[in-house]
Amino acid sequence: MDTKHEHITHDILIIGGGIVGMAGAMYAGRLGMKTLVLSEMSGGTIVLTDIVENYPGFKKITGQELADKVQEHAMEYDVNLVEEKAVKIEKCSESCYTVFTEDQSFHTKTILFATGAKHRELGVPGEKELKNKGVHSCGLCDGPMYRDKIVAVIGGSDSAAKEALVLTQWARKVYIIYRGEKIRAEPVNMRRVEQKMAEGKIEIISSTNVKEIHGAGKVEYVILDKEYRGSKKFVVDAVFVEIGMIPNSQLAQSIGVKTNAKGEITIDRKAQTNLPGLFAAGDVGDAEFKQAITGVGEAVVGVYSSYIYVNENEFVCPCNDEELAK
Repeated sequence: MDTKHEHITHDILIIGGGIVGMAGAMYAGRLGMKTLVLSEMSGGTIVLTDIVENYPGFKKITGQELADKVQEHAMEYDVNLVEEKAVKIEKCSESCYTVFTEDQSFHTKTILFATGAKHRELGVPGEKELKNKGVHSCGLCDGPMYRDKIVAVIGGSDSAAKEALVLTQWARKVYIIYRGEKIRAEPVNMRRVEQKMAEGKIEIISSTNVKEIHGAGKVEYVILDKEYRGSKKFVVDAVFVEIGMIPNSQLAQSIGVKTNAKGEITIDRKAQTNLPGLFAAGDVGDAEFKQAITGVGEAVVGVYSSYIYVNENEFVCPCNDEELAK
């Protein structure tokens, strides 16, 4: 990997350009920290959310609009944004790190991991082969392709309920297929699901798993583990998988950051990890309750912790050519 080296030591480098990372960048900028954000995908996963109704200050706003507003706020300050993926981290001294992309490297005193999470897969036959050919994980992105079609959402969380509600804008009928007895939607979304059920737009198939996905070039039907209306073969035009998330913590793990059994980064109330100068916030962390507002709060706490850490310590970064020249 032949990289260009930036000869600046940042106070904080934030990995992740979603709403959590950008909230952290905004606060770091306010604190006058030398701040760099490495962002593979601006906006993060919240841009896949149709309507956000639980973020203070906005009764109703799209995920894209909210992400744009937070990023715009962050960029009001002296924040450097590089739209590249962080691929490696090296510890170059007791107090400094070098973060690499494919083309560049950056020096920093602290790091905030705001890398989020990715959608969990079912792991059943046919899923990989038919990915984006009827197997999806974003109703807002791909739902319009299934106007007047029959689709299924697999999962029983609040996210699954919201996914089903979004899909009713286009689909003729949305089935929620859930392994449990009752879906676990927030009360307001449960009421909306029940209203759509009364209209015949949503139907819940409970205590059932999808075992296989079939189709010639596109999804045509799934196989259930129990009969529904006399058959385990269930005809649908698309499957939207909403069974949870997998934290993007591999980069943090590679340098010794501790994670729990789920792969989530373990943090304390100051958003600190087990390693000095390394912090984490949002969906990649081990907080039980994960929302945009809680992730943003964690990011601000992590940045403030970073600010205290930087200002209480004297740093010499031997990985920085400018430091070596002094």
